[in-house]
Amino acid sequence: MAELRTYAYVDRLQPQFAAYLGTNMRGYLPVVGMAAAFIEIAPGLMINQVADAALKSAFVQPGLLVVERSFGILEFHSKNQADVKHAAGAVMKTLGCEENDRIKPKVLASEIIHKVNDYHAQVVNVSRLASLLIAGQDMYIMEVEPAVYISLAANEAEKNARITLVDVRLFGAVGRLYLSGKESDVERAAGAAEAAIRAVIGREK
Repeated sequence: MAELRTYAYVDRLQPQFAAYLGTNMRGYLPVVGMAAAFIEIAPGLMINQVADAALKSAFVQPGLLVVERSFGILEFHSKNQADVKHAAGAVMKTLGCEENDRIKPKVLASEIIHKVNDYHAQVVNVSRLASLLIAGQDMYIMEVEPAVYISLAANEAEKNARITLVDVRLFGAVGRLYLSGKESDVERAAGAAEAAIRAVIGREK
């Protein structure tokens, strides 16, 4: 039987986060305003059974299917929130679990760097997956475990403040978020990101 590690539901994809997903996915690309679900299970290969259940139950499209050694990750989306929720329900039925059987996320790091130095901005930009970090702006960094929950943090941060998404890492050992902007906007985005993670109900790892 597979273990549900992560279930993250995004009600409305924000412009930058949707663009980031589209740039870094190889499936059917989501667009702004769509609802999306991110699911991570163990063992990884069983993610194909999860995809089968989701895609046959409702009109949703897969954007990401990743099979790692230990974990499998699926993202699917739709313009209709009800379809995404119905497909997620089919996944839970297939796994023989409920939404709250997921692992409760843990924030491993959450910090703001004020007025980023020119050279610091350059070294961050070398490996970023989204927009450029501009020197002189504030930068917020978050690290979350399990990784996929960082999707909630990124989307809610953008929804609540005028910030720039610099980098989002959705899978691996931990999830990471880098964003930048004016001090007040970054502080508001940080608060929204942390609140999104705290709101997730689940079991202790």
